[in-house]
Amino acid sequence: MARWDASSIPSLDGKVALVTGANSGIGLETAVLLGRAGARVLMACRNLSKAEQAARGVPGSQVVQLDLASLSSVAAAAAQVEAATDRLDVLVNNAGLMAVDRGRTEDGFETHFGVNHLGHFALTARLAPLLLTTAGSRVVNVSSVGHRLGSVDFDDLMFDKRRYDRWRPYFQSKLANLLFTFELDRRLRRAGAPVSALAAHPGGTRTDLGFEGRGATNVVMRSVAPAFLQPASLGALPSVRAATDPSARGGDFYGPQFVFFGYPVKEKPSRRARDESDARRLWEVSEELTGARFELAPRRP
Repeated sequence: MARWDASSIPSLDGKVALVTGANSGIGLETAVLLGRAGARVLMACRNLSKAEQAARGVPGSQVVQLDLASLSSVAAAAAQVEAATDRLDVLVNNAGLMAVDRGRTEDGFETHFGVNHLGHFALTARLAPLLLTTAGSRVVNVSSVGHRLGSVDFDDLMFDKRRYDRWRPYFQSKLANLLFTFELDRRLRRAGAPVSALAAHPGGTRTDLGFEGRGATNVVMRSVAPAFLQPASLGALPSVRAATDPSARGGDFYGPQFVFFGYPVKEKPSRRARDESDARRLWEVSEELTGARFELAPRRP
């Protein structure tokens, strides 16, 4: 089987892509690859100064301010995108946090769940009308191999009752990314929408994820782990393949060939990630928590 690498990306001339968390790591590499292929790239980031500096290396890019820990910021970012473009071919929900200290978002959600899942859920809902006007558009949610260790506790999503250990909330949020992806794709299909939802994970990739925090594992992530991880340029390829490969289909999930490293291949998510009952329940809970509602039926001319 021929490997899928940067040379496999088709021409993206005339297309518009939005990548969250695009100022560093996998997000920046994703933006660079999409930009080099001809796409106009909207870099949605929390830190504007870092994003503007990073954007200098991304052809055809524009910065959008987005703080996924704030639903009001999500709404403002979506409005900025709608004012900047009349189409959106690719939405890569890449930004995220890993193993951070216990905290809450502006809206009171546990930080991992609020940023990694609910923020992207709300952003996707707000950008759905723009995606629906662009035939063949794709939503790509970036999960983690850690989703296999996750479970969604609907009775304690915010870890109010359970002991907080920084990894279980992260694994829960990454499982939520996949449940959301597959439920979104099912709903898009039922609506006859010209949009598909896919997912990817970067394996073990060298970024600054996991560096924040005061836990022992954070120390290991900062000092030891980088020596054993693949570069972000390789870790970005599963996301880019999901976003651009003409043979990719809604519901596909891409990751490194050797789980933690290698070029991207299609893989099978965990059994929990394929639980349709949990996916429907998570969708309903996410709508209730964020107030976001999806309009998935294509608009008639």
